[in-house]
Amino acid sequence: MSVSVTENTTDLQVLLKRDWRMLIGGELVAAQSGQTMQTTAPYDGSHLAHVPLAGPEDVDAAVRAAQAAFPAWRDTPLTERSALIRRFATRLLDRSREFGLLDAADVGNPVTAMIGDVAMAARWLDYQTGVAFEIKGSTLPSMTRSWLLTRREPYGVVGRIIPYNHPILFAAAKLGAPLVTGNTLILKVPDQAPLSALLMAELLQEIFPPGVVNILSGTGAVTGDALVRHPEVKRIALIGSVETGQRVQAAAATAGVKHVSLELGGKNPMIVCEDADIDAVVEGAAFGMNCHWCQGQSCGSTTRLFLHESVHDEVLEKLTRRLQAIRIGHPLDAETEMGCLVSQAQYDKVTSYIDKGREDGARLVTGGGKPQDPALKDGFFVEPTVFADVDMSMRIAREEIFGPVLSVLRWNDLDDVIAQANDVPYGLTGAVWTKDLQTALSVADRLDTGYVWVNGTGSHFLGAPFSGHKNSGTDSEEGIEELLSYTQSKTVNIALR
Repeated sequence: MSVSVTENTTDLQVLLKRDWRMLIGGELVAAQSGQTMQTTAPYDGSHLAHVPLAGPEDVDAAVRAAQAAFPAWRDTPLTERSALIRRFATRLLDRSREFGLLDAADVGNPVTAMIGDVAMAARWLDYQTGVAFEIKGSTLPSMTRSWLLTRREPYGVVGRIIPYNHPILFAAAKLGAPLVTGNTLILKVPDQAPLSALLMAELLQEIFPPGVVNILSGTGAVTGDALVRHPEVKRIALIGSVETGQRVQAAAATAGVKHVSLELGGKNPMIVCEDADIDAVVEGAAFGMNCHWCQGQSCGSTTRLFLHESVHDEVLEKLTRRLQAIRIGHPLDAETEMGCLVSQAQYDKVTSYIDKGREDGARLVTGGGKPQDPALKDGFFVEPTVFADVDMSMRIAREEIFGPVLSVLRWNDLDDVIAQANDVPYGLTGAVWTKDLQTALSVADRLDTGYVWVNGTGSHFLGAPFSGHKNSGTDSEEGIEELLSYTQSKTVNIALR
């Protein structure tokens, strides 16, 4: 039976009545400066909490704690490290509703989807603890009387910076790869949505040795920048925008030579051929926009829909009806399918792109504003928005919006549509819909993206690496490659006498 908004709101208020602290060196602490920042509910502007605003001195304290914990954690057997991570995943699942409530309130995503994020994080952690046993070196032939072998070793202190669109999913799941490979970790949580990660810190304090995991809240400009620039943090990972990725790369370079991995934005194409299953395409296009999960605030959303001219009108008509049927509502309502954007700044950005679409001559098919429900008037709600008659000269076709805005383009030549699909500086995901195997493989081969779906969108699969080409990132997430990226190689030459 679905839980009512009233019951969820009551339980949320109980959760919020706590002294929000960061985790540094096994202790739950305030910022040394005493500074805090406020987080508010994007669906009505109400106050949620004040959380610590970590400064450079807090970052340095976290680094020193992580350094002190590293030797013992590195030498802890892999079986024991894995057991602690699995124990953490179990505790996470036990409190999944609490984390889902906090994320729904903090971000505006539907609470049902956010509870699902907890289960997804647990699955990722389970995968990582299993595949970690495949992180190993090799023996090499030698031209002298000696043995040559390689081994994989942890970096030491790792810094990770995560985004706001799936706070508990990224906060929890992104612990796995650094920790299971023997590193200690400093996690900088999202400015806009820190609460679930700070609650998670209480679980981490119970399970892991002091200093192995450290959780910092604060702004990117202060806390994130200090973490990236710290000379003792040699491994940095960011999930965020292209612009933030560029700043992180530049800042890291001022402090030394660091391994920086980036999972960044996308302007992702979905190419629909004339022989595609129309009804499946409609569902795939709706699912690929991630309206049901995070209001289109996803780097992997397929926001450019290229429809062959022979199916263009039918797909557009059916897709419009499908998107109009999405239930937009209060994020704490278990029946809500689509919530609101995370902040005033994001709302202003998305609505400004809707204005740009109109200015550039695109045809607004549906959406373009707030829902008519008066109960939603105070929140950052935007209807699923579709523009047709879009071409690649328009800003809505070239720039990442990070919201529920879909651009529909018409095509009739396969070579030309692939060229258009690749004609952006992003290269994260892409999709092709066709019943013809040769066409599917040809398009998948020629799309300059790190991930391609054939007759699908949106779904991620355990063990399948997720990475971007061009400005969409470096390295990859989610597969065994992610674990390898938190290790460095050492070659050992053993002379035989």
